[in-house]
Amino acid sequence: MTGAPVRTLLLWCPDWPVLAAEIVDGVPATDPVAVLHANRVVACSERARAEGVRRGLRRREAQGRCPQLTVVDHDPGRDARAFEPVVAAVEEVAAGVEVIRPGACALAARGPSRYLGGEEAAAERIVEHVAQTCVVESQVGIADGVFAAGLAARDGRIVPPGGTPEFLAALPVEALGRPALTDLLRRLGVRTLGDFAALPAGDVLARFGSDGALAHRLAAGRDHRPLAVRQPPADLTVTADYDEPVDRVDAAAFAARMLAEQLHERLAAYGLACTRLGIEAITAHGQELHRVWRHDGLLSAAAIADRVRWQLDGWLSGSNGRGGARPARPTAGIIRLRLVPDGVLAQAGLQPGLWGETGEERERAHRALSRVQGILGPEAVVTAVLGGGRSPADQVRLVPWGDERLPARPGPPPLPAEPAPAGSAPADEPALPALGGGARPGRAARSGGAPVPPWPGRLPPPAPAVVLPTPLLATVHDAAGEPVVVNARLAVSAAPARLVVGTGRPAEIVGWAGPWPVDERWWAPAEARRRARFQVSLADGAALLLAVEGGQWLVEAIYD
Repeated sequence: MTGAPVRTLLLWCPDWPVLAAEIVDGVPATDPVAVLHANRVVACSERARAEGVRRGLRRREAQGRCPQLTVVDHDPGRDARAFEPVVAAVEEVAAGVEVIRPGACALAARGPSRYLGGEEAAAERIVEHVAQTCVVESQVGIADGVFAAGLAARDGRIVPPGGTPEFLAALPVEALGRPALTDLLRRLGVRTLGDFAALPAGDVLARFGSDGALAHRLAAGRDHRPLAVRQPPADLTVTADYDEPVDRVDAAAFAARMLAEQLHERLAAYGLACTRLGIEAITAHGQELHRVWRHDGLLSAAAIADRVRWQLDGWLSGSNGRGGARPARPTAGIIRLRLVPDGVLAQAGLQPGLWGETGEERERAHRALSRVQGILGPEAVVTAVLGGGRSPADQVRLVPWGDERLPARPGPPPLPAEPAPAGSAPADEPALPALGGGARPGRAARSGGAPVPPWPGRLPPPAPAVVLPTPLLATVHDAAGEPVVVNARLAVSAAPARLVVGTGRPAEIVGWAGPWPVDERWWAPAEARRRARFQVSLADGAALLLAVEGGQWLVEAIYD
């Protein structure tokens, strides 16, 4: 490690965990407040210190000294979120800020001292700006190195250039912030940082290790690590204000195209591409509308414009595009439109394959399907996503092209392949499992040695080839012509013999399996469903999935 320490300006906000609790949770910092971690005080307010509360006290002892003490749990995430506006305020005055920890940030002192008229003027300007912008009290210390600047900030001191070793020499060894090392140094008779710095560096390394050697360099004022400058996040949001409220779909489409191109150009300038797009609108009456569109790839300018147009069309026409209840239209036209790239990735081209161009066909199909969506709407092109569930309809979810392909319900883990038992159908001839008279309920849903799937009562494989969007009404009779019924104990009145679908002709049942009972959401009477499923094979070679619910037979799916 070589080089001279960097002249550093460090801003410190006293009792920051307490202030963060006031900013985020509304706990008054003027009251006796203590922030606890692992049942010990890590920070306390000024009134709590006046009552004798100190860092390191146990909770019971702290409350014994101050019975009216308000106890807050330590939350590093809360401290960091509350400190972000303070860092942003410092960046408005000087660039190149490093966050040391929530409540303290540092920057090189040379830049702001030169254009603000000296180090003292720079410190006053930053403290004043933070107080006016964030209503937060802070102190600034300036010294050679981050470590010394942090200690100088405790007293609001500006250590002269080259005077850092003398400033540190009088401080106690507790200033190192290493309790174990401090206790050992005290027992060895080393009381101050000057005493510690006077020890030979080689002996310190041999006795205390690498961490002790680093503390030895800090005590001698040789902290010269470069500042890890924070890069302020780029503002990628684009906004458009309209003097005349936009209340027509064609005008909204034109506005969407212009704004989408601006967003795409701004992202491209940073080498980024959008994967999640937030669309925000404000009407002339102050109504705020917000929606997030997710995409399974990178959104181009045309794709961004299409999604903004679809969303504005839905808002202005009151259409949700899914055939459900129509939402209420806004009470006035849109006067502000804002696009927020909620998720971004580094823009990278496709890697060509070793034998051919990998991804060209997918990109060509993507452009064609996106064009169809641009003409007919997002629901015009959908893809199927397999997931979990007990019925074939539950296990398939139709997702608009380009949206995230996430199943609505978690699916079962993949099962290892097992050798087919003797006498089973060939691989190219799918067969219904356990077809035959009176299979035990649930027997075909399990195979020897296979783990039980996470959806009890789900149908056994193979899956049906066609799932009917609306089940067909049917009737099932036994050999004597009597209706087949299933009682509450899942007992079948007789073997199914004939099936009539709707008003069609009767079909002979030559094989059947079931019942597989399902009793879903019994704890919610309005959503409860109780039914039993059967697999049947007909004389003409067809195979169907039947369900009986409330005494009514239904055809749910068709096997290939």
